[in-house]
Amino acid sequence: MSSCRWQQLAGGLRVASSFPSRQPAGEMRSSCVLLTALVALAAYYVYIPLPSSVSDPWKLMMLDAIFRGAQQMVSNLIHYLGLSHHLLALNFIIVSFGKKSAWSSARVKVTDTDFDGVEVRVFEGPPKPEEPLRRSVVYIHGGGWALASPSMSWSPSDCLYYDELCATMAEELNAVIVSIEYRLVPKVYFPEQIHDVVHATKHFLQPEILQKYMVDPGRICISGDSSGGNLAAALGQQLTQDPNLRNKLKLQALIYPTLQALDFNTPSYQQNVNTPILPRYVMVKYWLDYFKGNYDFVQAMIVNNHTSLDVEEATALRARLNWTSLLPASITKNYSPVVQTTGNARIVREIPQLLDARSSPLIADQEVLEHLPKTYILTCEHDVLRDDGIMYAKRLERAGVEVTLDHFEDGFHGCIIFTSWPTDFSVGIRTRNSYIKWLDQNL
Repeated sequence: MSSCRWQQLAGGLRVASSFPSRQPAGEMRSSCVLLTALVALAAYYVYIPLPSSVSDPWKLMMLDAIFRGAQQMVSNLIHYLGLSHHLLALNFIIVSFGKKSAWSSARVKVTDTDFDGVEVRVFEGPPKPEEPLRRSVVYIHGGGWALASPSMSWSPSDCLYYDELCATMAEELNAVIVSIEYRLVPKVYFPEQIHDVVHATKHFLQPEILQKYMVDPGRICISGDSSGGNLAAALGQQLTQDPNLRNKLKLQALIYPTLQALDFNTPSYQQNVNTPILPRYVMVKYWLDYFKGNYDFVQAMIVNNHTSLDVEEATALRARLNWTSLLPASITKNYSPVVQTTGNARIVREIPQLLDARSSPLIADQEVLEHLPKTYILTCEHDVLRDDGIMYAKRLERAGVEVTLDHFEDGFHGCIIFTSWPTDFSVGIRTRNSYIKWLDQNL
């Protein structure tokens, strides 16, 4: 290595000459120690133990580190600067980096409009020559009822490719995709998100609107991922009970949906307690945010103190999510139920929404489930929500509903939207293709 040194010459002029320089040994040792410490610190922050079966583990570690870093940075800024709610700030960052305008391609027309006062983005794929009327999917995005948007094309903090997913669906299915921009926490709380998706969907199902978009009224599906899967399941249950609804749904497709807030110790919650990108404590916080609940309840809910045996309101509902009878032995393994004898009845008294079937579709009455349409449920092995989906599939089967359970052994929560560089995962591409293939064959 060479360095430049200045020499003073007569007349005050200075010139540079290059020749090897020696750094004091003490400085070099200090630099090496500091560099080693920084590398070790970065590795410690990024590295988390993951099962060898998960798709692209090192890439998942990096994605998780970015997501955690963005959340921690926002939380710290909010705390120290006294700014608005941390979810507003986090979503602002996500939308600022990743929002995409309604840009149409040669194959897909994209427009932003509103249905009964609810903003939607409509993706119109080309009709098939032999089919003048197109199929349609009403899609509800995930994000913990608080984050993301149908217009997301890429975000460094969340990598939410909903615009790309819906455009791909529209083109490959020759379909009309309606992606709902429902209002988010903390601007509104449960059940306002449900009201938004119900209003938008009912508006779309009107004969004159279906005719405008050249949609076959007998070939409509509702779908969503994660919390969007929760809203889609709640939407499906409400629409099947509406006697005034003229056009009924043909299908529902739920992608790793969150379906209950009564038991945070199912085998998948126990197995994936710290698995990215949705650790258990984060999911519990999302539920509390959705209900405008108190974070002081997080630890009590993690150990199921909110549904203990002395909480009478939860007694009748436990049998509906008894995972020892709803899950196969290959899933339950050696895990044991966590049922507290005494807990904290105050939680349910302050947040009765926890026991509402609109927020937890898994606990709906059997009579409601019997009228649901043919169903697709995608689950991932490395996901706290895995068992929610599997239990719902079993309850639907027992109610006489035809169900396809599509399970991915190397999948993780959120994987279906990670299909493009730099967050392209093998399992993301496979889950997306499997989901679209099922829609193509059944819709």
